[in-house]
Amino acid sequence: MEYIRRMRDLREDSDYTQEYVASVLGTSQTMYARYERGANELPIRHLITLCDLYHVTADYLLGISDKK
Repeated sequence: MEYIRRMRDLREDSDYTQEYVASVLGTSQTMYARYERGANELPIRHLITLCDLYHVTADYLLGISDKK
C-alpha cells in the first residue's frame, strides 16, 4: 500500500517521531505505529490532519498522484 510508505517517508523527511505525529493526531504512538505498518486503517480525519501537517494533497499521500 503506497500510502503506508508515503506516510513513513513524509514523517522521516520532516524529522518527526511517531510520538510527535501521534500527538498531532490525538492518538497514541502505538496506534500511529499500527497505521504506519498497515495493521489498522487510517481514519479519514487523520488523513486530513496528515495532509495539513505535511502540506500535501490526499491524492499524493494515498499514492493516487505523484504531485504534492
